[in-house]
Amino acid sequence: MTERSLGDWLAYLEQLHPSAIDMGLERSREVAQRLCLGKPAPLVITVTGTNGKGSTCAFVASLLRAQGRRVGVYSSPHLLRYNERVVIDGGEASDAELCQAFAAVEAVRGETSLTYFEMGTLAAFWLFERAALDAVVLEVGLGGRLDAVNLVDADLALVTSIGLDHADWLGDTRESVAYEKAGILRAGKPALCGDLDPPQPLLDQVARLDAPFFLRGRDYDLSIGAQAWSWYGLDARGQLLRLEQLPLLDLPMENAALALQAYALLELPWDAAQIAQALAATRVTGRLDRRTLDWRGKSLTLLLDVGHNPHAAEYLAQRLQARPPIGRRWAVFGLLADKDLPGVVAPLLDQVAGWAVAPLATPRSRPAAELAAQLQARGAAVTLHADVRAALEAQCEQAAPGDEILLFGSFFCVAEALDWLARPA
Repeated sequence: MTERSLGDWLAYLEQLHPSAIDMGLERSREVAQRLCLGKPAPLVITVTGTNGKGSTCAFVASLLRAQGRRVGVYSSPHLLRYNERVVIDGGEASDAELCQAFAAVEAVRGETSLTYFEMGTLAAFWLFERAALDAVVLEVGLGGRLDAVNLVDADLALVTSIGLDHADWLGDTRESVAYEKAGILRAGKPALCGDLDPPQPLLDQVARLDAPFFLRGRDYDLSIGAQAWSWYGLDARGQLLRLEQLPLLDLPMENAALALQAYALLELPWDAAQIAQALAATRVTGRLDRRTLDWRGKSLTLLLDVGHNPHAAEYLAQRLQARPPIGRRWAVFGLLADKDLPGVVAPLLDQVAGWAVAPLATPRSRPAAELAAQLQARGAAVTLHADVRAALEAQCEQAAPGDEILLFGSFFCVAEALDWLARPA
């Protein structure tokens, strides 16, 4: 077993369980007990939400590491390498470490069937426990209540936002989604919510667990100006804290504000300059990820974003409107078949001069013809392409110096673009 390469292990994990998603904690808990897994670090911060989980996790980790804390971060999905999912003290887990962890889980799994995500989660916990970390930041994969990450009790539970996505698993109302996400809360432990209007099931769970609750717009909030942003919140004793004249960020500042409120509860040093520097240095590949591209002598801006549901598209449209390009903006777009196509494209129609659509490199992709038909029905200019690379090159070809190319709609879409960017010119 230990002789397998990481690629071999991942191929093995993909066929280990009859379905890719199988919600429930029983299987994972049983194997975790056989592994003798305990708490992966003294401080556990779990993050769920419809959007914003990845950047919130990154902000929290940056703030903690700025204080010299050793931090593990578990996230999903990955873009180019599975190693991206398990970060230990700022570095991705190596192939050898991941293989060793998978082998450890496999050695005790017995007849218990685990999904790809469940195996990966247990492997991450196994690595974290052996790394002598001060804290771990865990991104929920899907929902919260029945997600494998929820095996571990959170010391702080963060809910970034509550919108509609994954309706087959989480239901088709904000209330049903909120119920699932509230599953990460723990009795007496702080619960933080970045949604300005959390549905009642979340509030009910907070009350049931008697959890200290910190709500954006009431207990903490932010204000974004033309040149800077500011924040206020509460520390663990309920005392007011403020930060003024923070530098504007490319990543969502709403998620930075949530991370700041989490940090404020940990009674760590509160140095405004150090905090501002940690936030400004935070990067997340594929999330409002702005790059300069030299295409055959033309300087273009490429903006990558993995947003793939209406809530994410609305936020993206707001950010685009606030930062118009020097020239025109062109889109490269691909989407999975189970996503809300009309809801994703509607907020962005006024922001884009022309669209290039393509299928994604997965059987779950929505056909490019369906994307084109939806856009054309709304009066948009659209071209169809064989794949994301061809669509991106076509937009680069027609763009003028100073134009911006927005590539969005899926992790698959951004991954193909990153692979294209990594190749020699």
